[in-house]
Amino acid sequence: MAEKRDYYEVLGVGRDAAGDDIKKAFRKLAFQYHPDHNHDDEASDKFKEINEAYEVLCDPTKRAAYDRFGQTGSVNLFGQESDGFDMGFGDIFEAFFGGSAAGARQAPEKGATLQINVSLTLEEAAFGCEKEVTLVRSEYCSECQGTRSKTGSQPERCSNCNGSGQIKQVKSSVFGRFTNVTACPKCRGEGRIITEPCPKCRGTGRERHQRTVPVKIPAGVNEGNQMGIRGQGDAGSRGGPSGDLIVNITVRRHEYFTRQGDDIYYELPINFAQAALGTEATVPTLEGDTKLRIPAGCQSGANFRFRNKGITHLQDRGRGDQIINVSVTTPDSLTKEQRQLFEQLAQSLGQPKRK
Repeated sequence: MAEKRDYYEVLGVGRDAAGDDIKKAFRKLAFQYHPDHNHDDEASDKFKEINEAYEVLCDPTKRAAYDRFGQTGSVNLFGQESDGFDMGFGDIFEAFFGGSAAGARQAPEKGATLQINVSLTLEEAAFGCEKEVTLVRSEYCSECQGTRSKTGSQPERCSNCNGSGQIKQVKSSVFGRFTNVTACPKCRGEGRIITEPCPKCRGTGRERHQRTVPVKIPAGVNEGNQMGIRGQGDAGSRGGPSGDLIVNITVRRHEYFTRQGDDIYYELPINFAQAALGTEATVPTLEGDTKLRIPAGCQSGANFRFRNKGITHLQDRGRGDQIINVSVTTPDSLTKEQRQLFEQLAQSLGQPKRK
């Protein structure tokens, strides 16, 4: 199988060519090699090659993929058989006549996606919870049920398109005859005209309502996570499904703990005597207070770990840990008695030796 030429070479443009330059080059070459205009034996193959190159380079996504990966055999990068002649036919028509090679009656459309923020405590994020969120969304009119017509009335068939929702125009050129199909401007592609609008929604078919929606928050979520709830967004159009609700998670700052991944950190201050002699300290956790034994001679910066006392793993079993950082605090003021005791201790300990 012959190797295909570089698409940029086919159109005679540089790899940094702008979209308008690619379209101009395509129009010029398509006019030159179109089989209806050029009866040379190689014109048809040339036209297919030009059409295929334009189909890729005129689309930013396809062009980016082509620039990165090039071509892959007889099947192009976008999962379509590369027979060439029919590819991009709509783009040919658009390039020459500014219309569309195909049009269709307006189809049902999904409703808009809504977003809402939910603020959690660290405990709620760690173990999961259930929340109720209040939002304002568009719903079908309670009187006309989204039909937009007054109760008892029926929409009329559009006389401009005879109910098809489409207007067809045939144009002739050196390339042959083209049929341009567009949405009917009178009925906007619906094929019918609302003659008696619903008085409650004024013919929009929708109303705005405030609703309370339950949201189940899974254990382990973190700041910036998002959750999607299907069907809780705005109502669709022309019988389309409702949109979705996106829940944006924020986690409030905790009084004691800081979070790193699924581990939580706690700063435990102790005094010189506790560090030297050892002590038992009360340490808060996400599930209540617990005891921690500090050994004698503990240094500032020492770490202790409570296994499985951190955040629940969002997509796995188990939990993170709680890490306790010990900091030995230096008193900033002393009583007379405390000062005397420290002086005696200092004389007893002497000057520390360099290790």
